[in-house]
Amino acid sequence: MRRVIFLLFYCSMLISGHAATTGWQTAKHLKAELVSEYQQVTPGQTVRLALHFVPDEHWHTYWQNPGDSGLATSLSWQLPEGVTAGDIQWPTPHAIAIPPLVNYGFEGNTVLLSDLSIAADYASDTIDIQLQADWLVCEEICIPAEAQFSLTLSVASNALLADEQSALFRQAQQQLPQPLNISGQFDTSGGAFSAVIDWQQPTDITVFFVAATELVDHAAKQQISQQGTQLLLQQPLNTYFSGVDDQIELVLVSADTAYSVQLTKSRQTAAEILVTEGQQSSTALWLILLMAAAGGLILNLMPCVFPVLSLKALSIAANSTQQAQQKRDALFYSAGVVLSFVTLALLLIMLRAAGAAIGWGFQLQSPYMVALLVYLLFALGLSLSGVVQFGLGLMNTGGALTAAKGGKGSFFTGVLAVVVASPCTAPFMGSALGYAVTQSAPVALLVFAALGLGMALPFLLLAFVPGFARLLPKPGAWMDTLKQVLAYPLYLSAVWLLWVYGRQAGVDAQALLLIGLVCVAAACWLWGRKQLAQAGRVGAGFALLLVLLALVLPVLAPKQAAPQVQSSDTQHWQPWSAATLKQLREQGKPVLVNMTADWCITCLVNERMALNTDSSKAALALYDVTYLKGDWTLRDSAITEYLRLYQRDGVPLYVLYWPGQPPQVLPQILTPDTLPQTLARLSSQP
Repeated sequence: MRRVIFLLFYCSMLISGHAATTGWQTAKHLKAELVSEYQQVTPGQTVRLALHFVPDEHWHTYWQNPGDSGLATSLSWQLPEGVTAGDIQWPTPHAIAIPPLVNYGFEGNTVLLSDLSIAADYASDTIDIQLQADWLVCEEICIPAEAQFSLTLSVASNALLADEQSALFRQAQQQLPQPLNISGQFDTSGGAFSAVIDWQQPTDITVFFVAATELVDHAAKQQISQQGTQLLLQQPLNTYFSGVDDQIELVLVSADTAYSVQLTKSRQTAAEILVTEGQQSSTALWLILLMAAAGGLILNLMPCVFPVLSLKALSIAANSTQQAQQKRDALFYSAGVVLSFVTLALLLIMLRAAGAAIGWGFQLQSPYMVALLVYLLFALGLSLSGVVQFGLGLMNTGGALTAAKGGKGSFFTGVLAVVVASPCTAPFMGSALGYAVTQSAPVALLVFAALGLGMALPFLLLAFVPGFARLLPKPGAWMDTLKQVLAYPLYLSAVWLLWVYGRQAGVDAQALLLIGLVCVAAACWLWGRKQLAQAGRVGAGFALLLVLLALVLPVLAPKQAAPQVQSSDTQHWQPWSAATLKQLREQGKPVLVNMTADWCITCLVNERMALNTDSSKAALALYDVTYLKGDWTLRDSAITEYLRLYQRDGVPLYVLYWPGQPPQVLPQILTPDTLPQTLARLSSQP
């Protein structure tokens, strides 16, 4: 009986014209109907309407961005006053390859949803809906078509669902990408569409679709990678690209889910995104740890580290006949190195979590820290020269702690080695550190620990491998002479840091620091006389006052906002800024960016040997390359952000922008031929 009543009711609705569907209209290779989710509606309600397509097998219609060819379906509504229709809610598309073209669209059962909003004061008993739909249906050929649909809905005090259409609307809802309320930015410089999206969870995104037309080269390879909590995307620009709105929609597709994200056009450096085939995210952790250890090993040869390590080598040579003591000292030294690297990593992570824009070597961006290192290295040199003895053995490394005998001296030698090593970036270090700061805290600490282990490895080998230990000469009188000779690398290191301090704080502050060095020299002389019983308590007290005066002088130094840049008519570089770089790239000009710092030995050597040579200057002029230099000697949050974009946590960083090509990151160690050869290669590409 109920079935009979239901059929009579349904037939009466069809007769009166108040059905929930218009019925099928057939065109070439496609049939379509307009369907309402409700057969009876109420004022103030929002109702979903569906344009339902069923194309023939192998035929397809198009998404809002049809790709290289095709035409998106368009809807034109005629509605009574008080009723409005929203935009099409597009299902997730898929790529349709028609070599050499790639289109975006739908095959099979397709539902395009639109919201119909009814005013709360709508007074009529019916809503007459008129729709004209235009579409293009294609296989190897394309056929344009149009159709008119008429649908009348009853208006009453209560709404009635069209139960027979519920499955269709559930299917349509499942095909929609899930909207995500997350932030994302995009940029179109450098010949590519690049985007960075906040993404907290590990992702299996396999493809993305840009809703804006003529923005990307649809047939080109997409690059998708995740760096920490950021999802990085890139695809070359479309041949016909001429501009894009400030906000666009992006659809991200994983194996079982699709997401919709709104992107905002960036006007800052943060949108200059380098996405490199996912090389950072796809690199195995064991390989990163191996790179970190190799970087730490090479760090021992850097000029900023060698003077301190020579003291440790002298200590090991002095104990070459005492294997047990050698092993203990090597272990304590290694512990000092590894724990210092881990401590620096923890400090770096905590400061970044607090919002500070800092990176590797951040401690030498403080002029006062540089001043303390100048004093320390100078005092160590005086100790090796025999002016004063910080301790009584060859375990001297400077200061009361590092001068102690046994394990304590070895441990703090390792600490000092790490402090003076921070201005240096060895090969492999940049990639390892860049990876570390994009990972979780435990992984980052593990990478820094591997870096410290690599730095300590030579001394562990000397202590624990008999073959290496036999290479050490036997102790003798020659060691006293060698100790005095090793003072001069320390003096030179102090001079270098004194120059860095002058660049940071100015020549007036540098003069005060020189006075402080005189105070340190006098204090060491007085303390040395006391050790020889040639001075009493007054001399020792005066020495302490001189040390305190030396520590106060850098605090009294006048402040300088930034390192001074010397102007010259022959200067072949310009100061870097985000705005300058963006403007040059938008003009299609090749640009070389050099991120450097005065306390970075590797940077200074590269500039002298590779970038400031006649051949490199000639290559820059030949290819009309603008050379921009960013100075990170003092803290600069804009440069820190730029370094992060290229998965780097310290300087040097060299990036070459060539029109129509992805940014080229040059090696950290440059040769005289690196820049000319790279420019010649890029210029020969189409």
